[in-house]
Amino acid sequence: MVAAVLTGLWAVAVVAGAEAIGWLVTQLLLTLGLDQPAWVRFVPSLAAGLLVALPATPLALLPRGPAVRAAGRAWLLGAAALAGLGLVRAVPTPQNEFYLAALAVVAVALGSVLRTGRRRTGGPSEIARTDRPGGSDRRRTWRPGSAARSGRATAPPADVAVSGPHRERSSYNVFDVGSNSAPPGRQDPATAGPPDREAPAATGLAATAGLAVLLPWVCVGALGGLLETVLAVTAAVAVGRLAASILDVRFWATYRRWPDGRPHPVRLLLLGGPVAGVALLLVAAGTGQDGAQLAALLTLPPLGFATATLAGSGAYPPGGRPWRPVGWLVGLAAVGPLAFADPEEISLLLLGRDVPFWVAVAAGGSLTIALLVAAGYAVAFARLRPRRPGRRPVAAALGLLLVAVAGLYVGAGQPGLYGEKLFVVLREQADLTGVPVGLTGFAGRATRGEAVYRRLVDTAERSQAGLRRDLRRLHLRHTPYYLVNAVEVEGGPAVREWLSRRSDVDRVLLSQRLRPLPAAPRPDRGALAQPAAPPWNITMIGADRVRSGLGVTGAGIVVGTSDSGVDGAHPALAGGFRGGDDSWYDPWNGSRTPTDRGGHGTHTLASAVGGRQVGVAPGAHWVGCVNLGRNLGNPAHYLDCLQFMLAPFPTGADPFTAGRPDRAPQVLTNSWGCPPIEGCDRDVLRPATAALAAAGIFTVVAAGNSGPYCGSVSDPPAPYPDVLTVGAVDQEGRITEFSSRGPAPGGAAKPDVVAPGADVLSAWPGGGYATENGTSMATPQVAGVVALMWSANPALVGDLDRTRRILRDTATGRPARYPPGEPADRCGGSANVTGAGLVDAYAAVRAATAAG
Repeated sequence: MVAAVLTGLWAVAVVAGAEAIGWLVTQLLLTLGLDQPAWVRFVPSLAAGLLVALPATPLALLPRGPAVRAAGRAWLLGAAALAGLGLVRAVPTPQNEFYLAALAVVAVALGSVLRTGRRRTGGPSEIARTDRPGGSDRRRTWRPGSAARSGRATAPPADVAVSGPHRERSSYNVFDVGSNSAPPGRQDPATAGPPDREAPAATGLAATAGLAVLLPWVCVGALGGLLETVLAVTAAVAVGRLAASILDVRFWATYRRWPDGRPHPVRLLLLGGPVAGVALLLVAAGTGQDGAQLAALLTLPPLGFATATLAGSGAYPPGGRPWRPVGWLVGLAAVGPLAFADPEEISLLLLGRDVPFWVAVAAGGSLTIALLVAAGYAVAFARLRPRRPGRRPVAAALGLLLVAVAGLYVGAGQPGLYGEKLFVVLREQADLTGVPVGLTGFAGRATRGEAVYRRLVDTAERSQAGLRRDLRRLHLRHTPYYLVNAVEVEGGPAVREWLSRRSDVDRVLLSQRLRPLPAAPRPDRGALAQPAAPPWNITMIGADRVRSGLGVTGAGIVVGTSDSGVDGAHPALAGGFRGGDDSWYDPWNGSRTPTDRGGHGTHTLASAVGGRQVGVAPGAHWVGCVNLGRNLGNPAHYLDCLQFMLAPFPTGADPFTAGRPDRAPQVLTNSWGCPPIEGCDRDVLRPATAALAAAGIFTVVAAGNSGPYCGSVSDPPAPYPDVLTVGAVDQEGRITEFSSRGPAPGGAAKPDVVAPGADVLSAWPGGGYATENGTSMATPQVAGVVALMWSANPALVGDLDRTRRILRDTATGRPARYPPGEPADRCGGSANVTGAGLVDAYAAVRAATAAG
């Protein structure tokens, strides 16, 4: 018994630790922007399964006590299930439909193997009680027809082992103690259930408990697409069936009686419950990907106690077959983490009261309900002679729970389907040769913008006509784009396969869609006060000297920001908003006025154009667009905002017909990147930045925060040659550890320049201020410098090559200053670490003025 306790504790520690560490590793790789090899996702489960199987194997074979052997056998089978289910995580996380389908197939296959193995080993033939307490171990064998000759029903007595050729076909209630008329250990045949049926009450109570455990998920979670939801339910059913194959009749019968043969449901609860809980822990650890299994670890193991109490009241089919109530209970509970949470959103990228928080709330609620259900069932059934519940009360309770689940889902939950969409990139992209790219100045840039806009729209309208016609015919909702010739389509794997086979389609990507939350995250409030003097970052690049010494503030220039939004009421930004019906666009939330639910966008924009000391170019105006929803984006919404920046349009208008390229901002600041987890591949936004450059719009982007790894300037649009990529330095002028290093894919040197990005003070929603770190903070300062340059010399507007050259030639800080211990020749030298060096606003504006 001591060995069993130690093995159970070992299993809990190993499984919980392995799954938590595995998830943290994948999140670390994700946060750093590094590749996630498939083995990183499934090796922890394989290792945990092996480490649990090592002590469980001798426990299942060697001890004399049947209870200890049953525990070892259940844990060994659970370890095998964990290893098998864990292998399915080799499927990439974004392909959740394929993962769920594979999970269902593997769970069904494992359950079939277990059931086949049980039949070959003779089912429960080893389970028989002795004649009397402390008596002999002589087993009595029931022969079909013997009771019939005495006028009794043809059911075997409860205290005998079933043997002979009829053992597999017999399905009577051989272990039930629910009758009040039979002596302990023997059931009155008059109360025996009919062949091939279990007591409906046990199954109904299990389904009721499963729905109760599902309630928290229904309240706070949200479903994915239709196919994804169907596959999640199918996988949950398969997992429940697998759990029932492990915790079958033979398992429960072992714990039903004391060693002297006396039946005792309390023993079933106190011994069988924890053993079943550890077995369910092993199954749960293999159920779900990248965070969903952590929720299952809280949701499923407590059900071991509930199943134990049900085993004290329900009926058992012999033959070692799965016990149906276990399947119902575990299957319904598994629907929560599999169907009501997107594993990609159980991420450290979504901080605060976002999906990880609500998943933890749901899992904790399920755990609490499971324990309460177990306690309630124990009070009712953990007795020597429990009264079997009637069908009508159980049916009423089940109906009530069904109504509660439906009502909470519609009333308090997030009803509807929120699956991923498809981003369809067409083969033909607009040919921009012949656009008058030599035109500069405000008028020249506007002319170029108009030409680019018309060329892009004409190409998209013509080349998308056949695809859009077919999508309308199939009633597939879609959104066309022109900046990249692409269409976003609502559909699953089948639609994706059909689209991929079309001759006019180049490739089909996933456009990730965030599921809704039960309550909007509470926006943070800036806790710091307005600075009395320009912060260190402003003085380091000399922006304060531009204002005081040269009298240049950025007046006449419009800076566009695509980010989490903007707090348009903030004192540092309110006066700079351009206004009009084409200066704000929110494709995520549909807000009509500048709003920021995250804070990131307010902070970055204020560093570019904010007043009250924090902005580089406080005299410039700004326009804004929301391309980040809760810190995540997708190709379509990134493109929504870039299209809006090329040709702004009124809210609700058609970008294809209502675009106003003459109203485009001259400079764009972009403190974001689109990694593969959001749906982007390396080249998806390449036509967009090329079109913006052709239109004479200067695009500044963040290098990323995946340093100090070489080659980490990888997420679009940072690697592209027609954008200015910015890294980050600290107050001592050293490149920060987090700043991404080059070279970019293909070997190009990146970043282009660096700017202050550590402990940068700027505006925060609510009127306050905050300090933040990242290349996100460095990027808008460079955009502000470009605004100062073009304000000082409007002839440079649209002249991207000359502006970029001035910025590089006037930059300071070469040779680059590296963090302690980082060699100067790392990543190919300073060109791939600090680029041309630290941007110098004062020198750049003076050079721009002298450029004529």
